[in-house]
Amino acid sequence: MNDFFYFRSYSEWHEALTVRCGIHLTADYARERITALRNPSDRTTAEFIKCYGEAYLRQVIAWFERAEREAS
Repeated sequence: MNDFFYFRSYSEWHEALTVRCGIHLTADYARERITALRNPSDRTTAEFIKCYGEAYLRQVIAWFERAEREAS
């Protein structure tokens, strides 16, 4: 596990997704990601948990929830 990979704030995470990755953080996109991240049977979610742990998963879900609110 590499601590330097983790985003430490919503603003860091938001900038990475929207600016560096060019992702449009719409309410629909955020809801889709929240649904996937809450599904432990989803392959990408299982990989995320294995690499980064449950606590960081919860943080990322919270950031997607905030992005959804802001986009609505």
